[in-house]
Amino acid sequence: MSIAASVPFSVLDRSRTREGEDGPSALRGTVRFARQAEALGYHRFWVSEHHSVPGVAGSAPTVLAAAVAAATSRIRVGTGGVMLPNHQPLVVAEQFGVLEALSPGRIDMGLGRSVGFTDGIRKALGRDKQDAEDFPGQLAELLGYFDGRQTAHPQVHAHPAEGLRVPAFVLATGKGARVAAGAGLPLVIAAVRGEDAMLRAIEGYRRDFRPSAWGERPYVVVSGTVAVAETTEEARRLLIPEAWATAYSRTRGEFPQLTPVESILGTPMTERERSLFDEARRGHLYGTADEVAAGLDTLLTRSAADEFLVTTSTYDRAAMLDSYRRLAVLLGRSADGATADF
Repeated sequence: MSIAASVPFSVLDRSRTREGEDGPSALRGTVRFARQAEALGYHRFWVSEHHSVPGVAGSAPTVLAAAVAAATSRIRVGTGGVMLPNHQPLVVAEQFGVLEALSPGRIDMGLGRSVGFTDGIRKALGRDKQDAEDFPGQLAELLGYFDGRQTAHPQVHAHPAEGLRVPAFVLATGKGARVAAGAGLPLVIAAVRGEDAMLRAIEGYRRDFRPSAWGERPYVVVSGTVAVAETTEEARRLLIPEAWATAYSRTRGEFPQLTPVESILGTPMTERERSLFDEARRGHLYGTADEVAAGLDTLLTRSAADEFLVTTSTYDRAAMLDSYRRLAVLLGRSADGATADF
């Protein structure tokens, strides 16, 4: 039996917009995709938070999570994540309290420490870069609203959050792994700076983990892009739109909508764009079912991850769903009820 088949697999969808598609359509696509992910047997479905990004419609994750939870019945629903420095902990606690009250036992609270990406966004949010430095304090206050132990504002209570149990996860951006270990929370981490760097961060997290009321032992969720297709080349092509969007953002300062593979391959690239484009396609798992299964087993063996969070997106929604379906099949998940009306 493959190692991957024994590990829960979940989905993170960032509500990416496609060329010719507006934000509302992308958000409705996310809700439809959540129903498909549930039918395919995935464990969680998470949504993200991005502000003033043309290629991403997901700006209000708790609102979108509410829509996803209402449209599904079994899959766990959460955020990957709410960027805590952008918000007051009390408001975040109240929002997740409402979500848990409406969908008891199905809500996850994924939390990140990033603050608005540009000076303009930070100003509009009323935040600055220093707000990210107080993430441990913000996190402690937020969790305290659930167990009634927060001390920042002793007379304040978060209703209906107080007394509810919403699993919390820390996204490992920057110092996130150390914060997760110190707070006794599960860690969500990607190989952004390479697999070796990720493995070192995981090792440090496990070594420094302090058991808490929120977690008795370390729990690691590795996130990454996985593309499965009939052939290796078809799977490789699925990665091209997101890779080009990444290269475009790093040369023009704006993350664009996803565009068709054919138009990207016909676009002249500067030497820097080509280098960034090639770099953006590295480190992902793609290929036939057998190739991806072998790659997943290697990664999960090296990381000893407790769970895998798939973050794949591409221009062709039907091809993306087919990749997720093929992945579910190789993992031995049920594909009953998963149709292509995506």
